[in-house]
Amino acid sequence: MSHRILVVDDEQGVREALRQLLEYEGYVVGLAGSGPEALGAYADFKPHLVLLDVKMAGMDGLQVLARLRDTDRQALVVMISGHGTIATAVEATQLGAFDFLEKPLDTHRVLLTIKNALEHVVLEREVWALKAAVEQRYEIVGSSPAIRQVIERIEKVAPTPARLLITGENGTGKELVARAVHRLSPRANHAFVEVNCAAIPAELIESELFGHVKGSFTGAFADRVGKFELADGGTLFLDEVGDMSPAAQAKVLRVLQEGIITPIGSARATKVDVRVIAATNKKLEDEIAVGRFREDLLYRLNVVPIDVPPLRARREDVPQLVEHFVGQLAQQQGLTPKTVTAGAAERLKAYAWPGNVRELRNTVERLMILVGGELISESDVARMLGVGPAEDSGLGDVLLQAGTFEQFKQSAERSFLLAKLQEYDWNVSETARRLGMPRSNLYKKIERYRLTRES
Repeated sequence: MSHRILVVDDEQGVREALRQLLEYEGYVVGLAGSGPEALGAYADFKPHLVLLDVKMAGMDGLQVLARLRDTDRQALVVMISGHGTIATAVEATQLGAFDFLEKPLDTHRVLLTIKNALEHVVLEREVWALKAAVEQRYEIVGSSPAIRQVIERIEKVAPTPARLLITGENGTGKELVARAVHRLSPRANHAFVEVNCAAIPAELIESELFGHVKGSFTGAFADRVGKFELADGGTLFLDEVGDMSPAAQAKVLRVLQEGIITPIGSARATKVDVRVIAATNKKLEDEIAVGRFREDLLYRLNVVPIDVPPLRARREDVPQLVEHFVGQLAQQQGLTPKTVTAGAAERLKAYAWPGNVRELRNTVERLMILVGGELISESDVARMLGVGPAEDSGLGDVLLQAGTFEQFKQSAERSFLLAKLQEYDWNVSETARRLGMPRSNLYKKIERYRLTRES
């Protein structure tokens, strides 16, 4: 596609010379001889770039530039002047001009400036597209009263500097809440840095958070910048903060109190400005009671609490979430879009989702991959979840038909294990690890209950 360039100059000779040069280079050129004419031409011609003379009778170029930028914040303008001064160039830049060219115009400089300006537009559009894709990935979907309360709390607290403690079960979307707070905060243009405290060994968490200097401990082969310093000016998200080691808790408390970090092995103290958002699936009051979490740290982190509801507490959001995931997976992973029938949506809505939104997304992805044709039916969902028609709470009315308590326990255990095996795609080792049970025990129960993929 040829780029459109609008040339604005009150000298006809300059306009014609630029028109011939630019058309020879393959651009589509529009011409305007005055400020008012340029404003009208901009609306009709919709140029990718404007070459704008500064000195013109009546409305000068700086006035035109200001009007253009008021109308279109993305307007790309290069100023031209035969009497260029530093003050004029500075004013033009402050008004949003991309660059400044002086007369007599040098052909090479004109073409190079245009090339750079148009490449800047392409790059800027790619950045905006990437941001939009990221925001879509971390979008909070739902309209139930439960999720609306969360969104309203986010909107109230995001513009403030207050720290947050986000609680909720695994897979409910605690990270989405943290990112939404960051995106709506004054820190949105700075870094969002995430640390999973449960995934980092206790002996390395301090290095991860505060950094270290070369040689400060075995394996420290080079200086390392910590997450607090990387998040300076932005937001640090401490996920699974309840799993943080006691030593790291003490140092985090000091940073929250003083705003100063000291890398391991260094005497250099660095001041940081970081908003801390913490999340946990644990009840920290219970962790405090057994001595695994500092009470004073909880008070520092829990300025504003946000509890993210489990999916079973907002079942009415399931169809909306399913539609969102179908579109997202089709766009991001190239999967063929499928239509979820009303019966399938109701079956998905009726399930308990012990793994919450994360489990729902994984299930939708499996359905899109494994189901043939363009429709996902109720029977497809039933086979995928391994549930019967009467189940609507994860265990369901079928379990309540058990004659004795022992029969109920066995039926419940069978349904639970089958659901977990389905969730982890029948990876027995992973399922056993997630359930915290020996793999040999899980194999025995699979054999005992005669569980198969077709169950």
